[in-house]
Amino acid sequence: MPTNKLDEALAFIRSLSIKVTSENLVGTDVTKEYIDIEGRLATLKKTQARFEEILDKAISVQDILTVQRELISLQDQIDTLIGQKESIENNAKLTKITVYLSTDELALPYAPDKAFRPNIVFKLAVRSLLSSLRSGAQAAIWIGVYSVIWAPIVLGFIAYKRLRKKQKTL
Repeated sequence: MPTNKLDEALAFIRSLSIKVTSENLVGTDVTKEYIDIEGRLATLKKTQARFEEILDKAISVQDILTVQRELISLQDQIDTLIGQKESIENNAKLTKITVYLSTDELALPYAPDKAFRPNIVFKLAVRSLLSSLRSGAQAAIWIGVYSVIWAPIVLGFIAYKRLRKKQKTL
């Protein structure tokens, strides 16, 4: 799959199913291999240029044939490396997609979304209890501190009510 169309392809594939049970995207970094091939190509081309210089200076038929064999061998190696380089360039533009889809929810095996872990539930419950106790204690402290304001008001109101009750009975 061309990497530049990956999001489109994934959206289309996901739309074909009720549930995507798993997906795996694989892209490989080929930078080191690519650089290695470029270095080997440069070396082979320099060697080829040297052999061409030797061929220009060769006089005997035997020397000419030997140098030509070496030039042909070098050209084969160069062509092979160029092919590998082009293959790497093309593969670098691709991403392998593996997707397992289900078109029927009932056909899927039951797999809970979250695993039941009693030890985690217990820890969360204890933390919640401690948090509630801490909040209650903080509220009690605030009520106690502000009692210098609300206690006289409440006591005054209670005294007023009792006084009115006594006056009504008389």
